[in-house]
This record gives sequence, C-alpha cells and structure tokens, in this order.
Amino acid sequence: MCAAVVGVSTALLAGTSLTKQVRLTVDGGVTTVRSTGRTVREVLAHVKVPVGRHDVVSPAPAEKVRDGGSIVVRHARPLHLTLDGRKSLHTVTALNVGEALEELHLAQRRARLSSPRMRQIPVTGFALDVRTERRVTVIRRGVRLDALTTGRTVRDVLAQQRIMLAKGDRVRPALGSFPEDSQVIRVIPAAPAVPPVPAPPPHTVPVRPSVTSLNWAALARCETYADPRSFNPSGPYYGMYQFSLPMWQAVGGTGTPRDWPPAEQTYRAQLLYQRVAGRWQGQWPTCGSHLFTP
Repeated sequence: MCAAVVGVSTALLAGTSLTKQVRLTVDGGVTTVRSTGRTVREVLAHVKVPVGRHDVVSPAPAEKVRDGGSIVVRHARPLHLTLDGRKSLHTVTALNVGEALEELHLAQRRARLSSPRMRQIPVTGFALDVRTERRVTVIRRGVRLDALTTGRTVRDVLAQQRIMLAKGDRVRPALGSFPEDSQVIRVIPAAPAVPPVPAPPPHTVPVRPSVTSLNWAALARCETYADPRSFNPSGPYYGMYQFSLPMWQAVGGTGTPRDWPPAEQTYRAQLLYQRVAGRWQGQWPTCGSHLFTP
C-alpha cells in the first residue's frame, strides 16, 4: 500500500515537471500559458494559435521550449498601399502604420499619410495612401522656382504653384510624368508666331518704259550681289537696292524691303528713280552708273 502511494506521487511529480509556463505574445497581446509541448510548434498547437506561411514566430517553430521562456507570434496581414498614386499589395507583419513603413523601407521619407503612424493594422488587412514630399525646381521664362510637392504628376506641380500654361507652351518632362525628387521641370514658351508676308500692293503707279529698260540687274549685283535679304547696319539700308526706310516708305513700300521678293523691290527702285527724275546719284552714288551698261 505504501509502495503504491509512493508510485502515484512519483508519477504526479514527473507530470508536473513536464509542464512548462511560457510567456506568449500574439500580435502584441501578452498572456501566460502552461503546456507540456516540447517545441514552439507543439506549444502553439496546444494553445490553438494558428501559424501561416508568412507569419513570424520567434523562436523558430522547431526550437525547444524551456520553462519560463517566451514565444512571440506576429500574423501576416495584407496592406493595400497607394504610393504617389501607384497601387500595390504587400504582406506585412507590422502591427501599426509606423511599423509598416519601416518594414517597407519608407519610414525615412517625408510623406503625408492617410492614417496616423500609430493606427493599428488589423489581420484582415488595411489600405494606406502615402504621398511622398519631393523637392522640385520649375524654370519658366528664366525664373527659377524651388518647391516642395506631393504632386503625382508634373501637371499637379504646376497647378500647386499656380503656373498657367499659355497656348503652345511645352513642358519637359511631360505633364503626365511623375516628378521625382530633385526633378527639374522646364516650361518652354511657344515660339512667337511668324507674321505672314503680306501680299504686295497693286502697282497703281505705272513705270515708264524708259525706266524699266535700264539695267536694274547690274545695279542690284553691284549693290548687294542681288541679295534681297541684304542688310547694312551703317544706314541702316535694306534689300537688293539698299533702301533706307524713309525712301522705301516714300515710294509706297511697307515693312522693310527684306520682307518682299526681288520683283517688288525692283518695282519700288524704279518708282524711286522715276520720282527723283533720274537723279540716281543721291540714292546709288557708287553703283548707279551700272543702270546704263548694256
């Protein structure tokens, strides 16, 4: 009888010695459990804590558990991230937004968040919008503007800075592109419109045959090598026949001689000759005698 009692007592003591007290932390919640499991995996199975493929368990599931030891479990959870307008799905074990940013290597970036950093992330998942702050430079009409922006596109940056584009302005990089940190945005003004060459006015003043029969080609070759776009800044003088603007206007010319084709310039030169009654020496003192060459 005494031997039997001793045997039972020994068995009870042995069973008690196999039970371990473990500090268990699951997703930040702390509790103390008693288990006869020899490994981390067996303890978690005993207390019915599920562990998935992406969950984090420390120590590793195969590690042995000692009495008074600790086990930490963090369950994976989906994070729907929108980063500067770009959507992506991540699996994280972070318990709050701040830890998720650390896990995704975004914690060091200046950013505006849709939720505070201490906001808890449930196991069922969470959506987070992150707009990073970037420094950009806008150059327009020689003016340099440094700005801090969370804009998702170059168009957003210009709108934030109240920069209005004129018709025909070009922007580099393109308006729809993403403005990276240290990006230089250039607004290139539209080229000024080139006014159309006006149609020559009708030749209302007739030129006498005795004037048209002179050697105008020889005069033009002598003056400017017959270049209708010639310009002499010392006058200034313009065109094939080196008109001054007052003389050009006196014979009905508009704009400058350079704006007109050779035929129109020749017509106005003939009108000038006719107007001064053949006294060509005042207008073409060096080359005027070529008018009379065969």
